[in-house]
Amino acid sequence: MAGCVTFTSSRPSQALRQSRQAFRAQGRRCAVKVQAKVDLQGGPRFAKGKCYVTRDNIDTDQIIPAEYLTLVPSKPAEYEKLGSYAMIGLPEQEYPERYVPVDSMKTEYPIIIGGENFGCGSSREHAPVALGAAGAKVVLAQTFARIFFRNCVATGELYPVETDRRLCDELVTGQEVEVDMEANVLKVVETGKTYDLKDLGAAGPQGMIKAAV
Repeated sequence: MAGCVTFTSSRPSQALRQSRQAFRAQGRRCAVKVQAKVDLQGGPRFAKGKCYVTRDNIDTDQIIPAEYLTLVPSKPAEYEKLGSYAMIGLPEQEYPERYVPVDSMKTEYPIIIGGENFGCGSSREHAPVALGAAGAKVVLAQTFARIFFRNCVATGELYPVETDRRLCDELVTGQEVEVDMEANVLKVVETGKTYDLKDLGAAGPQGMIKAAV
């Protein structure tokens, strides 16, 4: 059959292992592919704009609910549409200000502030892709779910930056901030107050993987 891989083996268990390995490899090749958004040429790692403050345990269902996973990010129109649904799963009573306004494709908050365990839940790559499509540049949190952090790096959609400070208790949605990932500092523009960030290390531009559309 066209497109199928045939294995010959006198040991069925070995053939089964080969089949599973091929399936996993094919799954990796067919993963979400998007155009990296970060500067891959070694430019300054810096972001400025309004911040959107969230709390602990923001999961991937809140970032992009499963009903929108049929959108294909490699198609430009669907990529933009995916961004319009970013953070739509957040409970309205806790987050009356929507991350992306109704009837809009982009957010006015390029910087997201989280607490503990940001990006927990499923391993869907659509989560950082949706945030990047909406216009997010960086997420700052005390800790990230490991797979979400890795997906941010793999897709190149936004920077995941950790901090020891609980910024979600000190900042409010709408504040203008600057994030300098070279100096590892966040500054509140209005007050000039600064907060130390953890070194981004290999998750910088050289560590990002540029995925072809």
